Amino acid sequence: MIEVKHLTKSFGDKTVLYDINAVFETSKTNLIIGQSGSGKTVLMKNLVGLLTPTSGEVLFDGRDVLSMDKHSKVMLRREMGMVFQGSALFDSLTVLENVRFPLDMFAPMNSRERDRRAQECLERVNLLDAQNKYPAEISGGMQKRVAIARAIVLNPKYLFCDEPNSGLDPKTSLVIDELLSGITKEYGITTIINTHDMNSVMGIGENIIFIYKGHKEWQGTKDEVMSSTNEKLNDLVFASDLFRKVKEAEGK
Repeated sequence: MIEVKHLTKSFGDKTVLYDINAVFETSKTNLIIGQSGSGKTVLMKNLVGLLTPTSGEVLFDGRDVLSMDKHSKVMLRREMGMVFQGSALFDSLTVLENVRFPLDMFAPMNSRERDRRAQECLERVNLLDAQNKYPAEISGGMQKRVAIARAIVLNPKYLFCDEPNSGLDPKTSLVIDELLSGITKEYGITTIINTHDMNSVMGIGENIIFIYKGHKEWQGTKDEVMSSTNEKLNDLVFASDLFRKVKEAEGK
């Protein structure tokens, strides 16, 4: 579980996040949603340590990040997995070598053990057959699956995903969503997903945090989205005709 308490982030005279209080639950897909410029990306960067809050607390299972020494922060980062928006694979490495890369950096394993662990993760995302290909030789959706395999290869407690469905077609996006949801439950991970994809919200949104102009405007589940009376949330989620019709049908 990750908690933020009274988190505020400013850049000079400009405040981007205002007194955010939120809980990101273990073994659940926690989604951060909001319009572009709302502050959701800044919030995630504060969680992973790329930015330092101006004030407030960030707690990983009760451990206050802001009071940690350098060594403790390094150890905490080893408990994190990251799936970047552009997958961020190394073009010069094979699929297997990309997944194995964190093991080469941090794991006290021999080469055969690292290969075996990387192959286990590739099998989990149904890409074992592609292990000897290079990123340029596989599709965008497959690249995202490789990125997920790499993110879980060190058995993280916390998984952060920045727009994992960006640039993908709806069918492939559904595959990625189901994969992230399954891995979250299978490994008991605290998964946090930063997304614009309202299909993801309604598909796997077990704990949704809506950021609006730097404030936490709403928090709830995908089922509670359907009955929400929050106009700002409704404007975001039901902007498409599809979701508006669903909402109208629920009200009849």
